[in-house]
Amino acid sequence: MSDADVALACMEAFVDGLFAAGVREACVSPGSRSTPLALALARHPSVRVRVHLDERSSAFFALGVSKATAAPVAVACTSGTAAANLLPAVIEGSMGRVPLVVLTADRPPELRGVGANQTIDQLGLYGGYVRSSVEAPIPNESPSLDEWRRRGSDAAAAASVAPPRPVHVNLPFREPLVPGEDGTDVSRRLDAGSIEPSDARPAGIGPLVHDVSKVGRGLVYAGGLRVRGDDVVAIAEALGWPLVAEPHSGARHGSALAGGRLLLESDLFVRSFTPDVVLQIGAAPTSRAGLALVRRARRLLVLDPDDSVADPLRRAALRSIAEPRDVRDALAGLERVAIREWVDAWADASERARSAADSLLDRWDEPFEGRIARDVAAALPGGADLCVGSSMPIRDLDLYMRPRDGIRIFANRGASGIDGFVSTTLGVAESGAPTVGLLGDLTLLHDIGALVWNARRGPNATLVVLDNGGGAIFASLEQRALPELEEFFVTPHGADIGAIARSMGAAHHAIERADELEPALRSALDTGGIQLLHVRIDPERDRRRRAEIRAVIQAAVA
Repeated sequence: MSDADVALACMEAFVDGLFAAGVREACVSPGSRSTPLALALARHPSVRVRVHLDERSSAFFALGVSKATAAPVAVACTSGTAAANLLPAVIEGSMGRVPLVVLTADRPPELRGVGANQTIDQLGLYGGYVRSSVEAPIPNESPSLDEWRRRGSDAAAAASVAPPRPVHVNLPFREPLVPGEDGTDVSRRLDAGSIEPSDARPAGIGPLVHDVSKVGRGLVYAGGLRVRGDDVVAIAEALGWPLVAEPHSGARHGSALAGGRLLLESDLFVRSFTPDVVLQIGAAPTSRAGLALVRRARRLLVLDPDDSVADPLRRAALRSIAEPRDVRDALAGLERVAIREWVDAWADASERARSAADSLLDRWDEPFEGRIARDVAAALPGGADLCVGSSMPIRDLDLYMRPRDGIRIFANRGASGIDGFVSTTLGVAESGAPTVGLLGDLTLLHDIGALVWNARRGPNATLVVLDNGGGAIFASLEQRALPELEEFFVTPHGADIGAIARSMGAAHHAIERADELEPALRSALDTGGIQLLHVRIDPERDRRRRAEIRAVIQAAVA
């Protein structure tokens, strides 16, 4: 039995306990980390489950059901800001004496406080507005099903004690999350035998400069940064190392590899050219391929000016909290020891991956999410701001954006939620710079209230909405084989986005072909107001094309 099977069995027992103490209704919002909990609720024969895209709405819906039935109702969500969106309903439930059972999925303890993506402090999130807030153990560390039934029963019973009030149970899960598949937990995946673990206490500039100045086969990886990315480019150039830069690092320009992120899709290449040292600057990698590179590196050094730890895999041998500009200055004048063949291999493979991917993208007339992301970034005028939504848009921009100067890129990657993205984009647009938001359909619908007020009176902003009919990202994750995939994860909405936009006063333009995007984008920026460029995506065709691109990249760099 895999860890995922154990997690599901524990959650099924937990839901049995909820049912025994009076829970007959549950509201669930889609997410990956909450998979064992969502499946247990969905598969219980006597609990009615409703799916809601917006966690805030889900919690208030549960509040209404509980008010009407005078029975405890469960509301479940994934980790990160999803849990924070339950707070308004929890407050109302507390003040209005409503028995909500609030169930938040979470990352396991070893991923907290180390800069892991979509990880926040969830225990105690609701303060004094819940009767109790408890954290359950990791399922495979507490396999007694009777104990899990008792936990479920206790939670529902506590919510129902007069006067009734919400209770909170935080449920951490390790990967794998989908039952029936083999996998290993995080501690085994760290491959700790390859290097000695380190407590990586914060250090200054001196030890970092000493370590990097003696290395020939190194690589700079730039994650999300608050400070200027120019200094990151300068550090890579001073060392003579290849630079792989995430778009929101501000360092994807100059000498940054044109196809660096594409290269990481080739496991064969990365295994053949594993860096002796990876210097990670800024936040931890947000892609699995980036994390895999960090995991493989023989030695990881982290330059983290905000001291956010940024080491979810606990591989860092050293962490420096210095500013990149100070490290840049300290490296000035040092003799490079980079190995020419090493640098050339990365540069050559990067160009071949970039050329292979672009050649394929340019042949496709029907809209493909990856090409749209690439073309939006390329078409923006100098001085423009690009806001990129979580889920697939930021991943596609990371994969396909060519290096370029002259634009700023923003992304809500602190906790990586999709909530509030439209409002964030409109706030960025207040600067007066040409502003474009690249987002998915669910991200738009999650924050549709931003258009209600701003569409007729807001700043100038163009929203490029990639509409694949739901959360298509789950079809690329391990949840794709689940019979509940459509209802509980993809959550197809059937909304007429054009009609919604027009009803609120936003201009709407349908994009039917890939080559229509750039002229439509230029026209929207010239026209002003809130413009919505609506790009319909065929999710099945999109999946096939992603597989094609992976294949041509593998062949190009083999």
